[in-house]
Amino acid sequence: MADTVVETEAFYDILVNAEGDLLFCLKAREGSPDRPQMLFDGKDHALFYRTADQMIVLDYIHPEVSPLLKEVSSVLVAEFSEATPENPTKGIVREYMASVRHVSKLPLADIKEAN
Repeated sequence: MADTVVETEAFYDILVNAEGDLLFCLKAREGSPDRPQMLFDGKDHALFYRTADQMIVLDYIHPEVSPLLKEVSSVLVAEFSEATPENPTKGIVREYMASVRHVSKLPLADIKEAN
């Protein structure tokens, strides 16, 4: 079994369309997502399981977004690449749906962060 990787997403965007659909814009990561799921406790953090062994802490969910996130069962996730000398094109690498699981408490205290 692979070691679990935990990262904190320092910079991300959440967009909301007129229908209330949520789009999370995150930094692109290696490999494809596998059964992505977001845990949300209704407060100001979420824990995004990109794969079973890759978790991303989403700190400080905006107070205007929290009530919307409480109501949805899935969100759209778009992963963006930054322009680099090797890859001068910046843009969407992949997009996919992630289920949202509403929990009473996030297991953040039990997680050791690896950056």
